[in-house]
Amino acid sequence: MKRLCAALFPLVVLALVFAPAAWCAKDVIKIGFNLELTGDNPDVGASSKNAAEMYLKKSPTVQVGGKSYALKFVYEDNEYKAESAVKASTKLITEEEVLGIIGPQSSSQAVPAGEVANNYATPMISPWSTNPNTTLNRPYVFRGCFLDPFQGPVLANFATDELGAKKAAVLYDIAADYPKGLAEFFKEAFEKIHGPKSVTAFESFTTGDKDFSAQMANIVKSGADVLFTPQYYSEVPLIVRSAKENGWTKPILGSDSWGGGDLMSLCGDDCKGYYFSTHYAAAGAQGATKAFIDEYKVAYGKTPDDVAALTWDSLGLMIKAIQNTGGLAADIKADRTKVKDALAAIKNYPGITGAMTFTPEGDPKKCAVVVKINEKGEFAFHKSVCP
Repeated sequence: MKRLCAALFPLVVLALVFAPAAWCAKDVIKIGFNLELTGDNPDVGASSKNAAEMYLKKSPTVQVGGKSYALKFVYEDNEYKAESAVKASTKLITEEEVLGIIGPQSSSQAVPAGEVANNYATPMISPWSTNPNTTLNRPYVFRGCFLDPFQGPVLANFATDELGAKKAAVLYDIAADYPKGLAEFFKEAFEKIHGPKSVTAFESFTTGDKDFSAQMANIVKSGADVLFTPQYYSEVPLIVRSAKENGWTKPILGSDSWGGGDLMSLCGDDCKGYYFSTHYAAAGAQGATKAFIDEYKVAYGKTPDDVAALTWDSLGLMIKAIQNTGGLAADIKADRTKVKDALAAIKNYPGITGAMTFTPEGDPKKCAVVVKINEKGEFAFHKSVCP
């Protein structure tokens, strides 16, 4: 190859000046990551990047159409801001020329970033965003998790059937897409079971608030049997402590956002005994899921959260789709469309968070897991709920 380049050099000097790498460089597939590496929930981005780096170390190359390509991952920090997520996706697509994008994770960033990806006809998978708007009317956007219209009823039924709740209170961040949407889905499902006004307190706050005493006073007075709070791991400890300080002694129920980040190092004993819905249970895992957990523990010294597991699955889906194209044409626009079509056609992908088949909307058909935070602080499997 070096001789060929040397022989051609006198004849194509101008082309080599402007694009020498295209002639002689090793073939590379670039995948972009739009992650929350800084800001209010940096553990989310860190978990995703950890899983990606572990994947790359294990599988640095990929075979596509009988040809070997080196994988290269490009990371962009969205700072847990919608506007930064838009900039990150735009840079990954237009400057880095990635074939596909993993992330963002949080819905507040995934929804606007998904619009960018779809407008640029670039396949994107959000591992953790459960808000329906992430994929709505966006054929190039997919997700690796269940949706909030499914999660809300799962939690409403759990509160009813297993916690014996007839009245519920909700506390959520009104300024963020994910908690606002899930709070509304839970309320709708719970009141469908128990009737109008069975959600006796529907309290909100704004991102960054630290004092919940006013909302907690209303919740305690409401006579609710359970408090549902679909907030992130960094906010849950403050909410739980505020609830207890204001006299709340009943169950507190969480959502999949509890499982991202290091909840227990922040919440400790205060969160033990509570339940939340999530995407997989690390405690008691078997097979490929256990192998992933064991490998992650060796690499990073801690149990992988659901963000790490979903990132692993989303990467696997993206790579599988690339392989299923049968071959790349060295035309980035055409290849992105081929990958999108291959993603949409995937059936029964054996993910570590469950088998996945995409609906026409880009959403996987998969089960939710309800876990209990046990006395060891582990997220122990309690039950599985399937569509």
